[in-house]
Amino acid sequence: MSKVNVLYFASLRESLGVSGEELELPAGVATAGALRDHLAGRGDPWGALKTAKNLRIAVNQSMVSPEAPVAVGDEVAFFPPVTGG
Repeated sequence: MSKVNVLYFASLRESLGVSGEELELPAGVATAGALRDHLAGRGDPWGALKTAKNLRIAVNQSMVSPEAPVAVGDEVAFFPPVTGG
């Protein structure tokens, strides 16, 4: 098994129309940012992953930078910053 579990939250989930997916970790994709870029390469509306301002990424429920490593079996979550008042 060479899959990662990817989750999408808040407005990302709404614009993508899915809350998550399990996918094969593509060859050459070894960081959270590279996974984001790979997904954004699907075209619209997935491009929002790359253009969303202040997109946050968590790997195995820990906030990470785009340079954080991603490995088979990881859970990777993408979500926009929470706003409120």
